[in-house]
Amino acid sequence: MAFVAPKETYSGKVFEVTIGADKTAVFGGENVLPFYSFEGNVPHKPVIAYEIQDVPPEDWPETVKNVYEGVSGDPVTWAKYCQDKLNAQAIALRLVGTHPDRENRSSEDAAKTVKDVLSAINVPLIILGSNHIEKDSSVLVAVSEAAKGKNCIIGKAQEGNYKTIAAAAMANNHKLIAMSELDINLSKQLNILITQMGFDKERLITDPMCSALGYGLEYTYSVMERIRLAALAQNDATMQPPMLADVGMYVWKIKETQASEADLPMWGSLKERGIAWETVTAGSLLISGAEFLIMRHPEAIAAVEKFIEELM
Repeated sequence: MAFVAPKETYSGKVFEVTIGADKTAVFGGENVLPFYSFEGNVPHKPVIAYEIQDVPPEDWPETVKNVYEGVSGDPVTWAKYCQDKLNAQAIALRLVGTHPDRENRSSEDAAKTVKDVLSAINVPLIILGSNHIEKDSSVLVAVSEAAKGKNCIIGKAQEGNYKTIAAAAMANNHKLIAMSELDINLSKQLNILITQMGFDKERLITDPMCSALGYGLEYTYSVMERIRLAALAQNDATMQPPMLADVGMYVWKIKETQASEADLPMWGSLKERGIAWETVTAGSLLISGAEFLIMRHPEAIAAVEKFIEELM
């Protein structure tokens, strides 16, 4: 008698999300654990967005900053470079310059930047605030209106500002990132609060927060894994939005991606080390359940795309 491998079946399914207006990207939709296509349906590959900023990335390490030398001084030029030269599936524009401790750019400035970027590209755009609770409340409302009709992702809505941001995303027909702080209960609570406003749960993307390899990655992994199991095994609709892993911003600020070879020669090549750190972090979070990634280094992105192809 031939051996038949046992298969798990799940009652739940991750919501399928489509972003973009001219060119679109689709992620989510699976009814099994990540890449378990032998047990069920995995209709779409995870999507990776290239991160850009509205201001030059002065705080990025040289290893990744040098890749964008000559284009990162202007977000429009930078976005076109990622789309046309690097074949980006999507662009994630982080409005760092609006933070009060940076350039404190106005909501009007941010809206103009978003309009300019949208007019220059045709791939989907993810519009991220500066992670300042109060400032994001006004900035993300303005940029949501500026991007109306483009089916963008707006974020990040947090406990302190979700009402304003969710209302703006709903009014302008965008998707919304809901970010909580590495706790499955907080993540579920925020999703419930947003949907109670009338926001469609199938237009949400959950960001449980992430961390870099060596800096609590195993805790992030376990939280994301529990969220995905709740979605599939428990058929919990509040846990069924696809998940975001905002990889680049966490990886490229740690010591291992910045310490020079002169200071720590035993750690090997700084460039290879940084790329490997972003690659391994992203790959781990894909396995834990992330369907959407934001990354920085093209070589790390290429490695993760190859990883995805092999797993699919």
